[in-house]
Amino acid sequence: MPIEIRTASTASEAAGLLAGDRQARLLSGGTLVMRDLNEGRLTDGLLVRLADPAYRQIALSGSRVEFGAGVTMATILKRRELACLHGAARAIGGPAVRNMATVGGNLFAETPYGDFTVALLALDAQVMVLQGFGAPRAVALEEFLAGRGRAPSGLVTAVQVTLPQNAADFRFRKVSRVRPKGIAVLSIAALLPTSGGRVTGARIAYGAMAPTPIRAKAVERALDGKALDAAAITAARAVAAEGTRPATDAVASEWYRREVLPVHLARLLSGQE
Repeated sequence: MPIEIRTASTASEAAGLLAGDRQARLLSGGTLVMRDLNEGRLTDGLLVRLADPAYRQIALSGSRVEFGAGVTMATILKRRELACLHGAARAIGGPAVRNMATVGGNLFAETPYGDFTVALLALDAQVMVLQGFGAPRAVALEEFLAGRGRAPSGLVTAVQVTLPQNAADFRFRKVSRVRPKGIAVLSIAALLPTSGGRVTGARIAYGAMAPTPIRAKAVERALDGKALDAAAITAARAVAAEGTRPATDAVASEWYRREVLPVHLARLLSGQE
């Protein structure tokens, strides 16, 4: 059967269409789906478009932000209050891609893509998932990523994050062979809140170091309760690769990713460009 495109006016309608056909796919920004279509991996089936304006809106309440899953990287870059996420949004392709690539779509990008999701993971994001009718349920992004692809997860309607009180507490770094828009060798995001000169509640996330973005929990443990000084950074470097499962691909080898990870982690932690 040829490709069929249906437009849903509400999230519930879209969720119902997706639930009724396990092969159906949501067509949001199209940077993933259209690539599969153009390269012949997708030749038939149902594509669902969601026309609900809320799907492409950003709602702010104090430091809490809800991104409609259809919000694009270009939209994020236009908002000054989201400046701490601009580095991660700017890491997504060039201007043409950023005009189309969405927050929700980035959650499903296969490694070594998905740089914006790495930033969201460091910020302890919640994914709002709608299954059929009713209200969306909140799923921790870490849990969402762990279960991605195992079973139909429903329609992602939004992503919620709490912005850091101090923008300097959040750092993002993408390493690529081609700048500024090359595919990631790896990416790192770090939330490093401090109290009394010591790190409290560090959250570190990696991209391209496992099949999905992951937390660097050994690094978090090495930093918590410590001043962010040379000794703490050395301790973080020593456990940087713990729990990682990088792949070898056209961008970099598994060996290379493991070798350069501690170097770039140290640079990010020390505030180097």
